[in-house]
Amino acid sequence: MNQFRLAHSADKPAPDLLDECIKQLGDIPPEATFGFLYLSDLLVDEADFVLNQLIQRTGLTYWVGSTGIGLIASHQEYFDQPSMVIMIADFNEADFHMLPNFIDDTSAICGELAEWCNHNDFNVGLIHADPQNPNVQPLIHELGKSIDGAFLLGGISSSRNLNIQFSTIPLHGGISGVLFSPQIPILSNLTQGCTPIGPRHRVTDSDKNIAFTLDNRPALDVLTEDTGETIAKDWQQAANYIFAGLVSKNSDLGNYTIRQLIGVDPDTRLIAIADNLQNDQDIIFCRRDSNSALEDMQHMLLQLKSRLNTPIKGGIYISCLGRGREQFGSNSEEVRLIHSVLGDFPLAGFFANGEIHNNLLYGFTGVLTLFI
Repeated sequence: MNQFRLAHSADKPAPDLLDECIKQLGDIPPEATFGFLYLSDLLVDEADFVLNQLIQRTGLTYWVGSTGIGLIASHQEYFDQPSMVIMIADFNEADFHMLPNFIDDTSAICGELAEWCNHNDFNVGLIHADPQNPNVQPLIHELGKSIDGAFLLGGISSSRNLNIQFSTIPLHGGISGVLFSPQIPILSNLTQGCTPIGPRHRVTDSDKNIAFTLDNRPALDVLTEDTGETIAKDWQQAANYIFAGLVSKNSDLGNYTIRQLIGVDPDTRLIAIADNLQNDQDIIFCRRDSNSALEDMQHMLLQLKSRLNTPIKGGIYISCLGRGREQFGSNSEEVRLIHSVLGDFPLAGFFANGEIHNNLLYGFTGVLTLFI
């Protein structure tokens, strides 16, 4: 397979969508071994039926994917309609290993799975997680530490009903997916979609998600200084486009996780964000708007293009629900931008409740993974 095979369809009952996708796939190549499946949340009740049919009709037993409120299929974004996106690949079966459903801890990394991980000194993992699990963020971190040389990427399922992840079977409640060995060449990058509006600040006094002081000054004074007095007149409105970036340790400004600003107190001059803070960590305030998202995404794509030296066989793109039509427009502009820079190739994915890249959980980002 010079390229993976992609099939997608929408706005039909599940059996008709399956028939259309199977028709698009054509004769399944004998070297095909693996499938990616992204399913509209409007088809959650059909998840078992869809996966069983795919196994029977393609002969492929290994499947990974998720439900999504919005789906991605190359140049097309699907929202608010029954849809499915299928992509099949020809990985050597010795070069990938399915992950079980991690719900409470990572103790399932044992036996054959542990042996496979130890045999490969670097493992890229495509994982999907259930947002209903309250420990999903620390569990992602634990999983990254428990697998030597792990580079985990993926997304948090999105659904207006039950959230489902696929890892050979339909699952929910935890984190599941697949690990790829170094024998499967992969490139990945993320786009933040936000622009810093000031310098880094050190958290000097905090409690849980509340910052009392930054740089030993009242936190709200520092935030106001960065944003300007005009924005500070209406913090409720500003919360739509001013965010806090938690800077990763030993990182430059390109590696920070965006968190929402959820409260300010003009009397005590404190601020609250949608994540826990720690004293001595760095924070940077950012502005999120369409122009910032477009510029950052173009920069990310050009970086990936500069690293390519072979054709792209297929890709997975996982974008935030707050991006897509919310930031780029309703004509699939976000995914069309990918192809305008990198050319045509099979691309599958979904719009997520959170994005995972290099073992960290992000928000308002897009994570692009290329198989080359």
